[in-house]
Formats: sequence, structure tokens, C-alpha cells
Amino acid sequence: MADIYMNNSWSLQDAKAKFSELVNSCVAEGVQTVTKHGKPTVVVLPWDTYQNLKKRKGSVRAFLTGAPRAALDIARSGESERELNL
Repeated sequence: MADIYMNNSWSLQDAKAKFSELVNSCVAEGVQTVTKHGKPTVVVLPWDTYQNLKKRKGSVRAFLTGAPRAALDIARSGESERELNL
């Protein structure tokens, strides 16, 4: 897996045994990845990075109005309406 965070990778066993070192590395170097059975499982990240990720990046309205416009060809079928028995 070519992931920029895999350079700062810890096995779960090492992360548990050296938790203080893991935290210090996180503060000094940034995001740390913890693997379980060789697969990335969780990340540990500095508080300021977490806060930046949590910030709202805009409203749903702003997202929708900023979306690219596409022409839609919506045509009704020539069939008559269905009868509904309620």
C-alpha cells in the first residue's frame, strides 16, 4: 500500500508497549499508523490536525450550488396514468 502515513507505522504490539513513544512521535512527526496483522487499522494524529479535520468546510447549500451543472433531458412517457386502489 503506497500511503504517505505508512512511513510512520507501528504494529499494535509495539504501539501498546511504547505508547508514550508513539504519542511523542505523533506530536513531533505527525500522523502515526497502527497496524494489526500487517494491515493499517487506526491512526493517531496530533490534536491540531484533528481539530482541522473536524471543522465544517461549508454548508450543504454551498456544496450543491457550487456543483457542476449538467443538462438533463427529462421527458414524460406517453403512457397514461396508473390507477391506484387505496
